[in-house]
Amino acid sequence: MSTTLPVIFVSHGAPTFALEPGRTGPLLNAVGKRLPAVKAILMVSAHWETDGEVRVSTAVQPETIHDFGGFPRALYELSYPAKGHPALAKRTADVLEAAGFPVRPDPARGLDHGAWVPLMHMLPKADVPVFQVSLPHQLDAAGCVALGRALAPLRDEGVLIMGSGSMTHNLYEFRRHDDGKEPYVLEFSRWVHQAVVAGDLDSLIAYRKLAPHAARAHPSEDHFLPLLVALGATVPADPVEFLDGGITYGVLAMDAFVIGELAKEPVAA
Repeated sequence: MSTTLPVIFVSHGAPTFALEPGRTGPLLNAVGKRLPAVKAILMVSAHWETDGEVRVSTAVQPETIHDFGGFPRALYELSYPAKGHPALAKRTADVLEAAGFPVRPDPARGLDHGAWVPLMHMLPKADVPVFQVSLPHQLDAAGCVALGRALAPLRDEGVLIMGSGSMTHNLYEFRRHDDGKEPYVLEFSRWVHQAVVAGDLDSLIAYRKLAPHAARAHPSEDHFLPLLVALGATVPADPVEFLDGGITYGVLAMDAFVIGELAKEPVAA
């Protein structure tokens, strides 16, 4: 196998995904078992946006942040006790600064639910260090691709780059008790899937104009942009593995992508 680690995009859905694995949870668990040796996970989550600069978490032991309200008590009792990796976080900050991004280390930042919820399924032992990189809210789609390109060299240094958002994310239409599928969710997801498999990054950058129902699928862009960061860290030769996670709450498509090489069989622990 190549020593270049793959890049992963996950749809983290509602916080209840931590308790309700659905279709996506077992798929992520299978991915976790096929990962090559990983020194640390670099997570770009839709739930850490910053003003102007990129922040990089340098926490030694990131706390589990329960950044949501109104959910079952059991959800607030969960924790994901993965360690941080200050050395690789510092290396990440250096790489980003060299690429022209303003960067500030953040020793206090923990793991938001966009990070720890999918990782509970993918790596339930929490035995791989995790640190987060923020999304400056000034970055547009092309800027997020540029951020991913700046991070790409870390794939050869034992860092697994992950983007965590949602294939679709219209909370105005969220239906807690109705899991019927809205047709526009399927149409938008299929368009994105086809563009990712084709390596059509230009179309994905212009998804707001080109994709069917883009504004309805994403009234705001925060949950789509982590996909563009992840894609920016890939190269055309990377194979694409699509994880069809179905649709929850009528409007949250739970699709994920693994872009790059995984082991064909589970790696021995």
